[in-house]
Amino acid sequence: MPEFEYVTLDVFTDRKFGGNQLAVFPDARGIPEELLLTIAREFNYSETTFCYPPVNPAHAANVRIFTPGAEVPFAGHPTVGTAIALVASGKFGSPSGESRIVLEEKVGPIPVTVRIGTDGSAFAQFSVAKLPEVGPPAPSRSMLAKILSINTEDVLSARYAPEPVSCGLPFLMVGVTGLDALERARVRFEKWETTLQSAWAPDLFVFAKDPAGGDTHYRARCFVPSCSVPEDPATGSANACFAGYLAMRERAKDGAFRWTVDQGVEMGRASRIEIEADKAAGSVTAIRVGGAAVQVMRGTLHID
Repeated sequence: MPEFEYVTLDVFTDRKFGGNQLAVFPDARGIPEELLLTIAREFNYSETTFCYPPVNPAHAANVRIFTPGAEVPFAGHPTVGTAIALVASGKFGSPSGESRIVLEEKVGPIPVTVRIGTDGSAFAQFSVAKLPEVGPPAPSRSMLAKILSINTEDVLSARYAPEPVSCGLPFLMVGVTGLDALERARVRFEKWETTLQSAWAPDLFVFAKDPAGGDTHYRARCFVPSCSVPEDPATGSANACFAGYLAMRERAKDGAFRWTVDQGVEMGRASRIEIEADKAAGSVTAIRVGGAAVQVMRGTLHID
């Protein structure tokens, strides 16, 4: 009976049972192709990753990412968690100190810096393979309010108007007036199906300033119905888009900008995502997303 080892991690948190859950198969060779999505559904985490030998031998692994609904070309918390799992195993980089590895994903090669502390703590930061792309105009504020079960006046306009952005996976950025509006948001799926389901960016990243954390701190929620994830507790790919969205609105034409984002609070799985963007001559030139992760379980999958 074939056996395949896996580990699970909680990502974008420094403590177990917070953040976003991830299952990683460090060596997925031999798992039948037709079972990959089935296995992801069995875990029922936001994502499960399957690692294979890299195409480029200088890289650490070729990584395929599955939600319970589909394979995706790129995702942030699987990139952070998979990199930490591979480095912590001692097979890639150094299990202590700082390592730089590259993960091959369908969106392209993703450079990741991993830091393992002497106390076993782990942090990883990746640079996006694709710089932010802005999609077609967003639906009206009133329509978005109906989809999110909030009031039209809760949705920000002007400089922070809703906008679809992609760094390999598109999300619709929707700013709201405050934490109260953010907490009230509930996706009305019948409205979503008739408006956003077939849109360029069908999934919603809803954010608000969080004054408790200072001027560069936000709280967010991410709804991913297109991938059968009603709400995600920590979404690195969406936060990469958010970094691009914020950087494009910075008045300075040059510089490095940093923000922190808390996500998953309303789900009882608080997460902290660190995002950065560089600009030169008014254009975004780099985006980085980072966070901690902790290993939770190790096990073996048996396939008949």
